[in-house]
Amino acid sequence: MPKHGKKYLEMVKAVDRNKLYEPGEAIALLKEIVKANYDHTVEVAIRLGVDPRHADQQVRGTVVLPHGTGKTQRVLVIAKGDKAKEAEAAGADRVGAEDVIEEIQKGWLDFDVAVATPDMMGMVGRLGKILGPKGLMPNPKTGTVTMEVEKAVQEIKAGKVEYRVDKSGIIHVPIGKLSFTPDQLSDNYKRLMGAVIKAKPSGAKGTFLKTITLSSTYSPGIKVSPQATALLAVGE
Repeated sequence: MPKHGKKYLEMVKAVDRNKLYEPGEAIALLKEIVKANYDHTVEVAIRLGVDPRHADQQVRGTVVLPHGTGKTQRVLVIAKGDKAKEAEAAGADRVGAEDVIEEIQKGWLDFDVAVATPDMMGMVGRLGKILGPKGLMPNPKTGTVTMEVEKAVQEIKAGKVEYRVDKSGIIHVPIGKLSFTPDQLSDNYKRLMGAVIKAKPSGAKGTFLKTITLSSTYSPGIKVSPQATALLAVGE
């Protein structure tokens, strides 16, 4: 078994492993117990009552967090003509077409999100083996293959995140930094959970939100009440 340090063990003692915390209570506890000399990322892990092996039980989407993630996203836009100018005006970090595709083929990957217009996907498809495994391939399901380039760039810069259930039925999503105020983290949590609940597939039977765990980098997980979360997210 891995050995944990004194600070981690102290954090574990402060968390009641048998309790399901209210969302706000869990956030407050996390901010109280984590003492670090850098700004931790706060993450939510959601175990869903779905079987990802079935196409009708996939859960995937995007949501713009009200207060962002605390991380500046580097956005690449692959487009030409007016759409390239639109991307530059919207604040994209890099805009290109054939030139940038060639650079990626040679190993350039200094971006966090790639957006492409539909007319460029014939060429972008060549990058599937490079971008796919890294989760960087533009995809219409996440709004990164679009003619609405300006909107896509602005949403990503504002804090748009993707959520996607993995093969074990769990979604992992960052909701901000530990330096965020409790209200900011609560707002982001509420917006994320509202989106996930709305994305419940028709093929999912029984309890949808099985377990929810809140944690930060290297902290123990804090169990959050799915029932309280569902009530909080009503109206999102």
